[in-house]
Amino acid sequence: MTRDKPINPWVKNGLELGPPLIFFAAYMRFQDTTLTLGGTEYDGFILVTAAFVPLLLLCTAILWKLTGRISRIQVFTAVLVVFFGALTVWFNDERFFKMKTTLVYAFFALLLGIGLLRGQSWLKLLMGEMLPMRQEGWMILTKRIAAAFTLMAVVNEVVWRTQSTEFWVTFETFALPAFLFVVFMAQAKLIERYSITDADAPGGDGRA
Repeated sequence: MTRDKPINPWVKNGLELGPPLIFFAAYMRFQDTTLTLGGTEYDGFILVTAAFVPLLLLCTAILWKLTGRISRIQVFTAVLVVFFGALTVWFNDERFFKMKTTLVYAFFALLLGIGLLRGQSWLKLLMGEMLPMRQEGWMILTKRIAAAFTLMAVVNEVVWRTQSTEFWVTFETFALPAFLFVVFMAQAKLIERYSITDADAPGGDGRA
């Protein structure tokens, strides 16, 4: 199994969290800016989106170069950002980029749901090395995370359709990630209950 190359955690966090934070700051700065190109007027959101796409790709490429690894989730997210970012700029319609967030979370929920229907925890495939747990614990955790992703997709859809763009940008940048963080933190008791200790491992003092 290929192991990640060591990387400064501050650099890693900066490459992962930097693009959305820069998007937020840039939008707040240029939201009232307009630029006319080829007879078409583009507002601040479209301009910032056009700059965000290559920034995300650059940060993803640097992270891949430094760690020697890129997750499938990162690849999928990057593909959707490029696709819907391009549609947003091409059609000069911010709704495409707002819709992207709904589709990302809905896809994650669907993916986990398919695994559950097959009696598997595909979340374990992504996080198994970080959280050694018994299968029963992974199934419960996967159900909860799938439900959280579903809720996030629904709420994002409601927010972008009913609220201002400024509100949505703030909500998408801070509220959704914060909610997901809280959901994971709330699973501490579950993880502790089903965690695999040295005694549980084969060859330990417990039963193999």
